[in-house]
Amino acid sequence: MSEEIRAEMVANVWKVVATAGDTVAEGDTLVILESMKMEIPVITESDGVIAQLAVTEGDVVQEGDLIAVIE
Repeated sequence: MSEEIRAEMVANVWKVVATAGDTVAEGDTLVILESMKMEIPVITESDGVIAQLAVTEGDVVQEGDLIAVIE
């Protein structure tokens, strides 16, 4: 079963912490978003492997945009 991680708000992708193929555990940070000068970590809610990382540093994400897929 895969988990899609999506943006919860409009924000800039400030830093990408993980890469596709990385093994992650629940609570690990994947990317850090920046909105209104606040840093918002995007974390995974389950253990797995990053099958897809759909953003790069400098991207602008809209609410609901795909950030990553964890399998």
